[in-house]
Amino acid sequence: MRRYILLFIAIICGFTASAQQALLSGKITDKNGRVIPFVSVYIRNSTYGTTTNENGVYQFKLTPGTYKVVYRNVGYAEKTDEVSISGQDQQHDVQLADEQFNTGRVSEIYRKKRDAADTIIKQVIKKRRYYMEEATSFSCAVYIKGVQKLLSVPKSMIGQEVQKTLDLDSNGRGILYQSESLSEYNFQKPDKIREITIANRMAGQNTAFGYKKASDLQANFYENVFTIPGLASRGFVSPIASYAPQFYNYKLLGTSTESGHTIDKIHVTPKHAHGQYFQGDIYIVEDDWRIYSIDLFVDNKVSNLNLVDTLSIRQQYIAITDSVWMPASTQYNFKGAVLGFKFGGYYAAVYNNYKVNPSFPEGFFTGEILKVDTVANSKKPNYWAEARPIPLTAYEERDYKKKDAIAEYHKTDKYLDSLQHHKNHINYPGYLIFGYAASNKSNRDSLYIFPFIQTFYYNTVEGFGINAKVSYIRTIDDFHSLSITPAVRYGFSNKIFSANMGIEYLNDPFHAAKFYADFGSDVLDLNNVGTRSLYFNTLSTLLSENNYVKYYRSHYGDFGYQREVANGVLLKGGFSYSSRSQLYNTSFSKLKDIKDREFTSNNPLAPPGTPADDHSFLFPDNQALVFNASALFTFDQRYETRPTGKFNLKSKYPMLKVNYRRGFKNILGSDVDYDFASLDISQDQVQVGLSGYSSFKISGGGFFNNNKLYYMDYNHFLGNQGTTFDPTYVGSFHFLPFYTYSTNGAFLEAHYQHNFAGSLFNHIPLLRKAKLEEVIGANYLTTKNNRNYREFYVGVQRLIFRVDYGISYAGNKKYLQGFRIFYGIR
Repeated sequence: MRRYILLFIAIICGFTASAQQALLSGKITDKNGRVIPFVSVYIRNSTYGTTTNENGVYQFKLTPGTYKVVYRNVGYAEKTDEVSISGQDQQHDVQLADEQFNTGRVSEIYRKKRDAADTIIKQVIKKRRYYMEEATSFSCAVYIKGVQKLLSVPKSMIGQEVQKTLDLDSNGRGILYQSESLSEYNFQKPDKIREITIANRMAGQNTAFGYKKASDLQANFYENVFTIPGLASRGFVSPIASYAPQFYNYKLLGTSTESGHTIDKIHVTPKHAHGQYFQGDIYIVEDDWRIYSIDLFVDNKVSNLNLVDTLSIRQQYIAITDSVWMPASTQYNFKGAVLGFKFGGYYAAVYNNYKVNPSFPEGFFTGEILKVDTVANSKKPNYWAEARPIPLTAYEERDYKKKDAIAEYHKTDKYLDSLQHHKNHINYPGYLIFGYAASNKSNRDSLYIFPFIQTFYYNTVEGFGINAKVSYIRTIDDFHSLSITPAVRYGFSNKIFSANMGIEYLNDPFHAAKFYADFGSDVLDLNNVGTRSLYFNTLSTLLSENNYVKYYRSHYGDFGYQREVANGVLLKGGFSYSSRSQLYNTSFSKLKDIKDREFTSNNPLAPPGTPADDHSFLFPDNQALVFNASALFTFDQRYETRPTGKFNLKSKYPMLKVNYRRGFKNILGSDVDYDFASLDISQDQVQVGLSGYSSFKISGGGFFNNNKLYYMDYNHFLGNQGTTFDPTYVGSFHFLPFYTYSTNGAFLEAHYQHNFAGSLFNHIPLLRKAKLEEVIGANYLTTKNNRNYREFYVGVQRLIFRVDYGISYAGNKKYLQGFRIFYGIR
């Protein structure tokens, strides 16, 4: 606690001032009197500075003395003014001249070269690795400001109700969302991060993307691949990447002298019409061959962006020491349009109080990359008025006050009662598909009724049936919650009534700890990893005469517990007891009679041609007492700690999961006697350069004791029969029959998938000529009978390559699902 108090004081001192300090403020304009937004303003020979707001206004506090204040922005000549600060606030307005680059001056080093810009970039690329490594560690204070705005609304929709709801002016403009954060950011090579957020503030509803962490805006163009979180699934080629000349054309626009440095302005354009490339200008310090400023953008005409149409990135680097330069500010500006609504905004970061290569104490860097202070979200407006380095515009301040007032009103009983009545109103068409949710005004108690399409069903075992299911959640406090999910099920043909209940108690969100229990009776799938839902099985049975899913009856009870015992180590274990019995088909209704197709037996091992009313033996009535356990290992687990719990992030290493099942014989009448163990290795969305990302899963194991077990105890595979399939799911087989390859012996399965990014389609002229927004899946499958299949389906655009392979050693059955390519037409 003492350390965080000291840290809090240190950061605030970096952004604010003591009682002896005075406020230096002013407005920055161009030669025509127009304001210049987001100008970097900093004190020379220090790491203290700020930027102007959208109205060109800046402010920061200084102790009495004389300072050299530097004003920098791309497109304008740098200016340094000497300002004397007494004990009183002072206003210092500045006018910046347009940047003047000497197009006739080319250094002696280039005179014999064909292209000066290419020569400069080659020098920069040679020094790229050096500048990446010169600061092996650093810490700094970071302020991030974000604003999302609606720029215009279609005239047909700009009524009074829309204006009032979105708080728009007569031209359809208004602030949708704004946020601020203050934090300390610590970094150590190669990739150790620790960030502590001291204060957060938000107003409005963010429905798109946002950058509130310092790590979100660590824009490093010295890296070969530049990533933009939330806006692109692929990385972008940096203009100074080691291989950048293969993708970019460079043009030297001229040179200038700034603060004793010769600055080269290089214009960057892509060589290819489509791809993950930047456009714009980069400014290089000659002889040092380092980045001075960045003014680049990407758009959907060339690159593949999500949510927005254009994104510009600006950076200003300053000297922290004689040899080390760091960003003083970073700014993302974006624009886009959806259904005629035009929106835009920015995220700006200011970096202060740099410490280069500090000595971090041993154990300082753990898996915790972000810690949000418990009071970070409760800072009052007067705190922010003192702490923020970028002053609010009058429009932003008005928006904060209005949304703060609305937020306070939303806490009143009058509003909560009204909201509860409105949101708990049932929408019957919506209930059919999405279900019905209701909660009390405190949101402590909530109820969810599962949708009708999951309630009414048909299968050949039960006939038409009802599966009514609800879920109740009680939030006890921020760290404890209880959920209860009862269900009743009745089949009108076999007249079997089932009732069961699931209970889950979350008791420690910082260690993913929970108790769980289930008990009752049910009709269950013989394949315990899942086949088809009741809804899709109903459709395939009635419309296609395919009764894919095979069922059995179970009376059961189980309980268990899971907890993360160490960072990256999640243990889970429990016992289950069940009484199982075989079921048979009792109903053979269908809406359409399919030629050369008949319903099949409910015994999945019955030979082809067996009548649907078959009563052949699969297993006797039996009881099973089983112990289940698993251990999930996530190596180098990184996580965020917030006041409400720990939130794990994706690891850069594969995850390892060990599974074990033990069936106990002669305890409580149990008939089973087996031991099963398996090992899963998997990793999801591994970035592979510029080509997209790969995922894989490998599983293997078997029964090293199978003295007594029944079909539902076998190891089953996640297959698919029919045409409904999600190609992005890794760990399933597309055409694998649900039950054929289930085994009581050993098994091995492997799945690999590579997702190419959408912009790759732009390199395929044939696809680009198409006008339909659709997806075609081309699937090739080889099984033991060498049958080939091809399927077409509609979905979002994508290009996916997949290979799935499995071996089941019970009868030495093999299954190869050869390469499958899903590609999008745009």
